[in-house]
Amino acid sequence: MTARSNVSIALHASSLPPPPALNSLPDAALFLDFDGTLVEIAPHPDAIHVPPDLAEQLARLNARLGGRLAIVSGRSLADLDRHLGKLNIAMAGSHGGEIRPAGSRDVQSLAPPLPGEVVRSLQAIARDHGGLLVEPKPFSAAIHYREKPSAEADVVARASALGKAANMTVKRGKMVVELVMPGSDKGRAVMQFMDMPEFHGARPVFVGDDITDEDAFGAVKELKGEGILVGPERATAATSRLPGVADVHDWLRQALT
Repeated sequence: MTARSNVSIALHASSLPPPPALNSLPDAALFLDFDGTLVEIAPHPDAIHVPPDLAEQLARLNARLGGRLAIVSGRSLADLDRHLGKLNIAMAGSHGGEIRPAGSRDVQSLAPPLPGEVVRSLQAIARDHGGLLVEPKPFSAAIHYREKPSAEADVVARASALGKAANMTVKRGKMVVELVMPGSDKGRAVMQFMDMPEFHGARPVFVGDDITDEDAFGAVKELKGEGILVGPERATAATSRLPGVADVHDWLRQALT
């Protein structure tokens, strides 16, 4: 299952229904994006508000699901640990470039490390627009233009050209462009987890908000699972939708009652 080929994804543009209750899926394996799903998007990655009970809630969910819970985020594992503490749950960071099974401190790399010259080139683009935020990660690098939306066309064009020259995947997000090393995508991370004993044979459910989550929606669809889009309607491979972060937390709390 780990050697995943590109999946042809059918995008739904029509209205999506709410997801089934997690308690109604007794064999579920739950995969959660972080920004825009568990926490609200902030102008700066360090400016997010993490609910004080989030780590405890995730630990309880993991126990309820028999260890079949994983965070799958564009953030690095080190950054997730900084915001969530040393949770004993499975995690994938850097868009799936790095994976850590539950109960382990060992990180599995699914992609080669990021070349330093890519970060320097993105920093040059950022300087040209007054100092945009460049966020280096072990297997990707992002340039954020939320604080200067007028820079979008130039940032996207130059970052895309840089990614093509470096043979990296270019991912668009909410006011961000990210260059990702080959081998890093959330769908591949989901497939990797589903090969692990605690996840194997379960029905995957992925909850995410951004375009970068479409790889994971495609993966769970291939495995006859459920993709849950968070936020406004858009074309997506997800099969159901929750309106926002608060609704995600309500949906998760219902599973704990």
